[in-house]
This record gives sequence, C-alpha cells and structure tokens, in this order.
Amino acid sequence: MNEALLRSLTPSVLGILVRRGADFAAAEDAVQDALVEAVRVWPADPPQDPKGWLVTVAWRRFLDATRADTARRRREDLVDEEPAPGPAPAVDDTLQLYFLCAHPSLTPSSAVALTLRAVGGLTTRQIARAYLVPEATMAQRISRAKRTVSGVRFDQPGDVATVLRVLYLVFNEGYSGDVDLAAEAIRLTRQLAAAIDHPEVAGLLALMLLHHARRAARTAPDGSLVPLAEQDRGRWDTESIAEGVEILQAALARDRLGEFQAQAAIAALHADAPTAEETDWVQIVEWYDELARLTDSPVVRLNRAVAVGEADGPRAGLAALAALDESLPRHAAVAAYLHERDGDLATAARLYAEAAQKAPNLAERDHLTRQAARLNARGCR
Repeated sequence: MNEALLRSLTPSVLGILVRRGADFAAAEDAVQDALVEAVRVWPADPPQDPKGWLVTVAWRRFLDATRADTARRRREDLVDEEPAPGPAPAVDDTLQLYFLCAHPSLTPSSAVALTLRAVGGLTTRQIARAYLVPEATMAQRISRAKRTVSGVRFDQPGDVATVLRVLYLVFNEGYSGDVDLAAEAIRLTRQLAAAIDHPEVAGLLALMLLHHARRAARTAPDGSLVPLAEQDRGRWDTESIAEGVEILQAALARDRLGEFQAQAAIAALHADAPTAEETDWVQIVEWYDELARLTDSPVVRLNRAVAVGEADGPRAGLAALAALDESLPRHAAVAAYLHERDGDLATAARLYAEAAQKAPNLAERDHLTRQAARLNARGCR
C-alpha cells in the first residue's frame, strides 16, 4: 500500500467533496472512511484511477451518512450528482483548504490544529506534541473546530497569518518528525508567495529553503543525527541557500520585520559560515533578541541561550538558561551541551540521559543517549 500516494491525494479529494456541497466536517469524515477502504481493497485490487476511486467512494460514504441523519434530509437530492467512475479533475485545492481551515470563526490555535489533522495528514498525537498539550486535549480541540466550520464554503477566506503558522508547523514536522511533509510545505508556500505580496510569506519561504538545504547532511548513513557543527557543509544545497538568501534580502528591504524573516536571517548566517567555527554568533544573538521581542517565546529564548553560550562563553549561556522554565522541551539537552562546554562532564552526562528520556522522536533519543554514553566513558578513564 502506497501511503504517500493516499496522503498526496487526500486534499484534492476533500476539496472536490466540499465543492460539491458537503460541509467540511462531513467531507473530512467521508474521506477518512474512503482511505480506510482503500487500505483494505487496493492491495488485492488496485484501481487504474486512484483519485477517481477515492472521490467515488468518499462521495458515497458522505451520502450514506447524510441519509442516516434525519436533520439533514434536505441533502438527499445530491444523490443524482454522484460522480461517475473515471478520471477526476486535476485540481489542487490544498492551499484553498488551508484557508478554509483558517476561517475567522476559529481561534488561531484551533485553526492550526484542524489544518494539520485534516489537510496536513498529521496524527492527533503529533499535533499535541507540537503544542505541548495532552493528546486528549488536542482531540477535543480538533473536534470542536470541525463542528465550528461545518457548512463553511471556500468563499469565506481565512487568515494569512494562521495559514503561515500551519505551513511552518507542517514543514517542521516533515523536517524533523515521522512524516515527510517538508517538500509539500515548500510547494504550498511557493504558491502562496506567488499569490500574495507579503514580506512574511517571503520570510517563511526563505526560512524553509535555508533549512531544507541542509537536510542531506543532517543524518549519517545509519540514520543517526548529525549536529549542525559536525555536518559536511559540502552536502548542503547551495542553490537552495542562494535562493533563500535572495528572497530574504528582498523581504528585509521592505522594512516590515516579522518572526519568519528573523528566523530566516538566523538560518542564513549559519548557511553563510564556511565552517562552524566561523559562524557569526554575535549577530545571531542579535537576531534572537529581535525574534524574542517579536514573539516573546520561551523556545526562542532557549535557542538564544545556546547562541549566547557560543558568543560569550558557556557560563553566559547557562546564566541565560537559568531564567527559563526547566520543563521546556529540550531544556535538559541545552543545559547538557553548555555544561559539557564548561567542562562539567558529570553533570552534562546526567542531563543528556535525562534529555534522552524526554526526546520527541527516536533519532533524537538515540543521539542524546550516545552523547551521555560518550561522556560517561570519558569519565571512567
């Protein structure tokens, strides 16, 4: 079963159902039912036109659910509009669906959660992890969002800032998580940049390109993580870096700074350094100061502590870290790194082991476990 194919077809099938009159929540449920049926049927009897098959099955499931709902008897006249089997229209509704999910009737956090689940293909658990809330809490949030947008149509535009936030989170999940969505996030952000002249859209596209340019160097042949300082910079995609820098410079020239432009500026400074030792950490700290002013995010301040440790020494970094909540994700990993640089190997080893237990994915956990083992081995000599 080609799960990537199913995931890529989901937005278009969902868009077709909504255009044919299905409300969003019912359409999303029908598409999920069709995907389950595809997983069951396709291995033994693969269709010649997968998209047309999904549209037909999803529409029938929607109609079945509609007939069973006495409050929606009025929809039964849609039976005659059931699409005939055959090729489905080649229309990409993905970006429109992002805007639909970002409807003004939803709070930004609910809009992001709904889009990640219904269009981005992420699980409720992955979304909950991104928002640092329990899975049950996120499930309730998504259910409420579905009910809110029932009946909403494509002619009711959503919020650009919320769509940008969704695209950013989808990219991050694809870049470092279990589902590869980074390329799709870049594709959609390119579409948005072509349609909307906005410096933060450009800033997000630049940020994605600059991060994605390093992707080939982020893992070793055995799948283990390679920290930025140890990456083979010859494997970085120089064309993507050049494009990202050019887009960023044009956005910054408009003097309408936003958080994605600031993040892209930090990524550009890393990309511009021929070696890790030549990284301009002082300027990176300055950009983190700007980013903290724009977002007031504790995660930004956590990353800033690392930069301060590189620019002014590990003890300065630890002092910056001391002002932050120890429950922050990756706090223990940052503390371990700074303590190691300060020469306190025993504390660093303990913190690496603690960070490994809290790691959000297997690759990061294995990396942190190896760091702890490396320092423990040095301490035994």
